[in-house]
Amino acid sequence: MPYEPLERATPESQGVASGAILAFVNAANQRGHNLHSLMALRHGKVVAEGWWTPYAPDRPHMMFSVSKSLTATAVGIAADEGRLSVDDPILSFFPSYASAAVRRNMEGVRVRDLLAMATGHDVDTMEIMRAQPEEDWVKVFFDVPLEYPPGTHFLYNSGASFVLSALITSRTGQSPRDFLTPRLFDPLGIETPPWEANSRGIQYGASGLRLTTEDVAKVAQLYLQGGTWQGRQLLSRSWIESATAAQVSNGSDPDSDWSQGYGFQIWRSRHGGYRFDGRYGQFGFVLPRQDMVVALTAGTEDNRAITQTLWENLLPGVSTDPLPEDVSARIELDDALEQQELAVPEFGDPVNGATATLLGRTIDVSYNTLHVRSVRVDPDESGDGLILTTESDHGHEAVPAHRRTWAPGTTAIWPYEEMTTVTTASRGGAVDDRAIEIHQQCVDTPFRRVWRIEVGENGGVDVHVGLDNGFWVDRHEVLRGHLRG
Repeated sequence: MPYEPLERATPESQGVASGAILAFVNAANQRGHNLHSLMALRHGKVVAEGWWTPYAPDRPHMMFSVSKSLTATAVGIAADEGRLSVDDPILSFFPSYASAAVRRNMEGVRVRDLLAMATGHDVDTMEIMRAQPEEDWVKVFFDVPLEYPPGTHFLYNSGASFVLSALITSRTGQSPRDFLTPRLFDPLGIETPPWEANSRGIQYGASGLRLTTEDVAKVAQLYLQGGTWQGRQLLSRSWIESATAAQVSNGSDPDSDWSQGYGFQIWRSRHGGYRFDGRYGQFGFVLPRQDMVVALTAGTEDNRAITQTLWENLLPGVSTDPLPEDVSARIELDDALEQQELAVPEFGDPVNGATATLLGRTIDVSYNTLHVRSVRVDPDESGDGLILTTESDHGHEAVPAHRRTWAPGTTAIWPYEEMTTVTTASRGGAVDDRAIEIHQQCVDTPFRRVWRIEVGENGGVDVHVGLDNGFWVDRHEVLRGHLRG
């Protein structure tokens, strides 16, 4: 059956006020949520969509823990096909690991306990796994002592999600991605997505998946529709009811979206909803009462603030009936969504001032964790852009940056194992008479890498580099530089 694309409609025709969507966008910008994309669906139709340049509709975005919900979906489909039951002991899928000590430790742990983050551990086993990148992570998980009876204690445990990924591979002979492709991705019209694996070839399960904003919206809409899609039952209604119900308590604060109970790798939310939720602002909100889905990506450290902004601004504009068309508000919303762009400094021409001494010269730098040995900035042929050239353990890279527009490129200078090469869009130039900055937006991810090359008061050179999202700088280093020659 051929895939039919999502239908588009005006917000008011589906009972959503354009002004409410615009209020959310404006509030998100004012509060520094650093949105990268937004897509809202009502009654299965897209009523608003926008991307903050240089992000784009066809660009898969790093999903972080939204990956967990897709791993759980693979488990749900396998259960629907009779390949497993959520009440099966987890060790039944890994008999070769079942030493006497492991059997004692993991006694009573079922698939459902991993799905519900209620394994009985009191630490996130993923942290222990990552500290041993070459080890067998399934074995590591089984060796970590349990401190609570299985099924009784909520502890967010990404290691459990990894073991669920390994379970799918063990039971089906396929990775979660390959298992989901004919059963979920193809019917939804989702191009087979990247999903990173660990050193032994097991997809992370907890993270590592990249999806477009529309991909997330489709999966969320599938859940909202009880597993049916264009006349096909892709996922059973019974699975969705279980996966989105509160399987374990995760707090008692009625005003917190993180205390509404946890399902099967899916968070419960206020207002009777639930959500796929990834670090740094990756979301697929499902709102059954409103028959609505909101998918968005961002680069923020405060997921809670995004949810609060959404509830405050969008929900008051949702009606049970169609609203009168508000053409001026809709035009204002459309114009706003078409013009969104990530903020950067105002870049000047680096040939003016002391920054001119940096152009065309190689800068050898001190030891750093990125293993960069030298940096060089050259003007490009247009005269309005720069080329940042680096030599590192990853080899030779030349990444362009323009003063007024985003220049495409790639980098392998990347500190996270989930991705080895990252697509960039870069802008750069002089930020004062002594410093050049290159802003590399890593458009597969929530992150921006900022290079700042600065002439010191004593004539020396400092090279600052870090992942900078406007709210923090991660892995920031100051590299002492020496102009070669």
